[in-house]
Formats: sequence, structure tokens, C-alpha cells
Amino acid sequence: MLRKIRIVLAAVMFIGITLLFLDFTGTMYHWVSWMPKLQLLEAVLALNIVVIVTLVLLTLVFGRIYCSVICPLGIMQDIFGWLGKKQKKNRYTYSKEVKWLRYPVLVLFIIALVAGIGTLFQLLAPYSAFGRIATNLLQPVWLAGNNVLASIAEHYDSYAFYHSNVWLRALPSLIISAVTLIVLAILAWRNGRTYCNTICPVGTVLSFLSRFSWLKIHFDVEKCKNCSLCTKNCKASCIDFKTHTVDYSRCVVCGDCIESCKFGALKWGHQQTHPQPLPVREGSDYSQEQGHTTPLPHREGQVVGPSRRSFLLSSALLTTAALAQKKDKIMDGGLAEIADKVAPERQTPLTPPGSKSMSNFAQHCTGCHLCISECPNNVLRPSSDLLHFMLPTMSYELGYCRPECNRCSEVCPAGAILPIKAEDKASTQMGHAVWIKKNCVVLTDEVECGNCARHCPVGAIEMVPSDPDNDESPYVPAVNEARCIGCGACEYLCPARPHSAIYVEGHEVHKEL
Repeated sequence: MLRKIRIVLAAVMFIGITLLFLDFTGTMYHWVSWMPKLQLLEAVLALNIVVIVTLVLLTLVFGRIYCSVICPLGIMQDIFGWLGKKQKKNRYTYSKEVKWLRYPVLVLFIIALVAGIGTLFQLLAPYSAFGRIATNLLQPVWLAGNNVLASIAEHYDSYAFYHSNVWLRALPSLIISAVTLIVLAILAWRNGRTYCNTICPVGTVLSFLSRFSWLKIHFDVEKCKNCSLCTKNCKASCIDFKTHTVDYSRCVVCGDCIESCKFGALKWGHQQTHPQPLPVREGSDYSQEQGHTTPLPHREGQVVGPSRRSFLLSSALLTTAALAQKKDKIMDGGLAEIADKVAPERQTPLTPPGSKSMSNFAQHCTGCHLCISECPNNVLRPSSDLLHFMLPTMSYELGYCRPECNRCSEVCPAGAILPIKAEDKASTQMGHAVWIKKNCVVLTDEVECGNCARHCPVGAIEMVPSDPDNDESPYVPAVNEARCIGCGACEYLCPARPHSAIYVEGHEVHKEL
């Protein structure tokens, strides 16, 4: 029953969070946007006291159920481990806690968090790793499948589906996501919860609490026959059947050991007394045979590697994501190809309204990329700048930050983007527009334009004569920096290619107009 309850709850959490990253219609976050806010690290950064206290109490009462029920990266590893067990049952063995690696990684993580070393901090954060995998690998596949259905529906004059743009947000982030997925898949396939109990800093923090949990998995020594099935089915490698002990700092209360035990020797509950371990011979494995323990022969050189299915799955995700980036040539009336826009080199990166400042954004953001997945205007993307690597940044080649949209602030679980109302966003200055004279089509092509002024939602741009002494000279844009909010409508709609004649320069600290 414990295992079944755990699987049901984990499935609900995993499917909900995954669909939140995959969704592009703007509907899922109304239902499941609370799920990311249950993640421990994000709750700490957001100072969500209610969630923090709840998770601490859950761990002290039930053990490390967080890792097997709430954390999507842990659940994903369970899926890979389950696939590995389909290939070979009873594949795990007991191993001691790797303290020399586990605790230094935690210390390194804390130092990176305090010192603001965002890249290292984001690489080690478990929920962030899952978010990058979902955003960079799974969402392109999801969108490509949707576009196939949209093409089929269009053929039958149906609008049940509609096409969505599939684009490469950042190649470095894609590569890191792919490597993370492959490494986690191989580790979980072969050894179960190696990452959770050796590398993951959240798991290490929870391990200090789970040692003292009120409900634990424990042995009934009188019923135990030393068959070793519990150890061979423990994906955390924390059960030593020889001494009838469980390393509670690594146990994630998955319930697999209880189900695998044929004699009812394992129970999950409050243990009042500690049983005395039975004497055993060192270095021997045991199996039950007519009520006695006899040594089993050790098989040398038996190494289980990842199957071709794991490799093909990872390859398929990467290939599909790469192919999805191929864009059809955009033609102007079938006569000329329109070049894609090139992102300008901004001296100060743009951060979304609600982030307050670049400093606040960098201190709280875990790089989960949920805001990137949820952005309906294709404005947010992972930064490739070394100083802000993998942090979400804004750019306006594919859209602009609409003043009425505040979805990124509603889904951010870490407090990096604080909730902001649409009316407040329209008066928040995150940057200002800058006109580049040499790129303006009014002067280079001698044509009338005014796109930037016509589409500015706050009226911060007006067209003025290029020669102040000649009212009949070509009209060019003039930017009122005090009124501009940096939404990027001018940059996005500027017809100049490949470099826009007007772009937005970010502000270190946002201002309220």
C-alpha cells in the first residue's frame, strides 16, 4: 500500500510539473502553478515559510518522501530505474554512504549560493536541472508533435490545434540539458538513486532531518530469512540485510523493499526498540535454503550497462529538437528572402518586470527556465553570457514583452520574479530604447517608416525631422527615455535587417514611472 500511494502521488506531481513546462496555451499554470512552489530550494529562496515548515515537518514525520513524491528530478530517476529493472530484476547492492563526496558538494553548493556563483549553483539544483531538460529537450518535441496535429487538422478544415513556433533558445543550454539527461539516465539505469544520495544538495540537507523521522522502515528480525531481496531492490542502496540496518539518511521511503520482502520482515512505522543484529560472516552474500543461510557464489565481471533504449531515447530527443529549429525561409511577396534579426549586444541584460533588479534576479533565480517555457511572446531565453550564464534574459527578435502579460511573475517559484499586476507592469521601466542612426531604413533606403512610433504602447517615441532646420527632411524617431518602459515593441517591429535600427538597453535597477 505504501508503494502504491507513493506512485500515485509521484505520478500526479510529475505529470503536473512536466505539463506546466510543456504547455504553450497558457492554461496549465492556472491549475498546477502551485506545484513548483513546493520545491524546497525554491521555497527557501522565496522565503516561503509555510512551505519550508511543511516540508520539514513531513520529513521529520514520514522520512525523505520529498525526494520520491515531490521532486520531479527524483521521480524521473525512478522512471529510469524502473526501466532498468525491467531489463534485470534484483539489480542493486548495498553500499556505504560516500561522505567524502556528498558533504563537500553541499558545502560547495552553499558557497556558490552565498557568493552568487550562479552557474555552479544552477547546475547542482535538482528542480532546475529537470526544468532545463523539460524546456530544452521535451518542449520542442511536444511542440513539433502539436504542429503535426495542427497540419492534419488544417487539412480537414479544423482548428482544434494551431501551429506554434519551435526555436532554439540557446545552444549551450541545450547541450547542458542533454548531457544532464544522459548522465542521470545512465546513473539511474544502473545504480538507482546515486545522484540523489551523492550529489544532490537538497537530498543531503533532508538527510540530516530524515535520520530522526518518526516513521521509518525497519526489520522484524524474527521474520527475516536473510534472502537479500530487500537490498537487491533498494534503489538508494541503503539497506544492509546482513546487519538488518537501514541508512535513513539515504532512504527515500519508496516502499520497494517492503513489497519485495516475501516474509513480511520489513515494516514502515514507528520503531520503539532497536533490534540486535544477527552475527554474519564478513564478505558473504546469503540466500534462504531450507531455513538456513548458505553463501552464494559471487559473479565476477558482471557489469550492467545502459541499454540501447536509453541511448536511442536521448538521441531521438536531441535530433527532434535540432530538426525543429530549421526554419522555413520567409519570403516577401515571393520575391526576396527576409533575413532574420540579430540580437543586439546590450551592455546591461534585460530582466522581466517584477525582478526589481539584476542583482535581485541573479540572487534568487535557480535557472529552472519555467518562465522561459511559459513566456507566450518568445521573449525570454537562457543567457549565453558567462556572467549570467543560463539565467533567463530578454530579447526581442521573435516578439516583445506585452504590457498586459504577467505570466512569468505568476509561475516563478523562487521569488526571482515577484508577482506583478498588469497595470503596475505598464508603469515599470526595465530599460529604454536607443536609436541607431546608421541602421534606420528612413535614411538608408530613403523610405517613410515610423513603425516604432506607431506601435509604442506608452507613446515614448515620436517622429521628428532628421534636420531640425528643415521640416521636409525625412522623419526619424526620437525616444523619450523618461517615458519608455523597455517593452521592446519598437525593436521587434523595426523593419531594418539584420540589425534593428532601434533596440532596448536594460537597466540595472527597475524604476516605477
